[in-house]
Amino acid sequence: MPRDLIQEARRQAEICNACRYCEGYCSVFPALHQERFFTDGNLTQLANLCHNCRGCYYACQYTAPHEFDLNLPRALAEVRRESWERHAWPASVARKFHSNGTYIAAALVAGFALLFLVIHTLGSDGGGEGFYAALSHNAMVAVFAPAFLFPLVSIAVSLRKFWKTIGGERIRLVHIAGGLGMAAKMKDLAAGHGDGCNFEEEDRFSHARRYAHQLVMYGFLLCFAATSAGTIMHYGFGLHAPYGFFSLPKLLGIPGGLMLAGGTGWMVRLKLASDRHVGDQNAWGGDMGFILLLCFVAVSGLVLYAVGGTGLMPLLLALHLGSVLSFFLLTPFTKMAHGFYRLAALVRDAQRKSEHSNLSSMLSRHMDPIAGKENRT
Repeated sequence: MPRDLIQEARRQAEICNACRYCEGYCSVFPALHQERFFTDGNLTQLANLCHNCRGCYYACQYTAPHEFDLNLPRALAEVRRESWERHAWPASVARKFHSNGTYIAAALVAGFALLFLVIHTLGSDGGGEGFYAALSHNAMVAVFAPAFLFPLVSIAVSLRKFWKTIGGERIRLVHIAGGLGMAAKMKDLAAGHGDGCNFEEEDRFSHARRYAHQLVMYGFLLCFAATSAGTIMHYGFGLHAPYGFFSLPKLLGIPGGLMLAGGTGWMVRLKLASDRHVGDQNAWGGDMGFILLLCFVAVSGLVLYAVGGTGLMPLLLALHLGSVLSFFLLTPFTKMAHGFYRLAALVRDAQRKSEHSNLSSMLSRHMDPIAGKENRT
């Protein structure tokens, strides 16, 4: 890890640990205040707990022009981005995407769309109905099966390295449940006071970023569930696409697509309105590239469903499949990976809380007999 980033994050964490004004703001500060000195692993853990909501920055009395010049959200954002790049496999791809994400995503979508159009033109017509009239099912499986497996392997390798870096221990079900509970509620984006964060304006609390994240997360899960339902219906029950409006893939996929499109559009607006000085400016291109790519996946899927029976279908299908394929292949190197790293950080934080609770109980049991003896004396 670059020493200038980690040393600056360590300097600021030590000052925050002495001040403790922001103790109840989010998961970062209780974890930070448990330490007396900060290893590289501690700081990587704290960085991936941070949501960059910026409430601590606007509440801080030691920001510039104070000589301490604190900007903890930016310091943690820089360490966080560096941790994604360092743990990603292969790491060189992650570094390139974070600096040129929008251009890379656009080029991949265009390239893969052209590939699908060529396959269609060369005669991949399987004689099926709906989308399969433009591109056979076998051709889709041949392209997407390895594209789906690669990010799973890449993320598994990355998470294993990340877990070792942050000092993770043997995982228990209660720790996983604690991490998933925090992630599902996006509780840290509500801040400790429950009024939301200051991502848009420093003097205004808002839940907008929390709700936008929830729309994206649950919209994506619904779309994934729709795809899974279609796969099970195709291979398990011999029910082949196209599916009607009241089928399970459509009942899950259409609301999921609308939520995903709305959530990503909302996130773009919030990001454009935010102060870049309080975030990692080197990751701006990658962040926007990922959000716009996910938005295009959702919008192109909805448009494809709306005009699927027209002559535009082959072109729109190629664009949609190109965006989906790009999304899967880039997942380990985009901000999508943050979801996996953050969940791992939350699970590790649940372990920390459990360790602290067990230590407190042990000390309490040890001190009770002593206190009783003193009272009898």
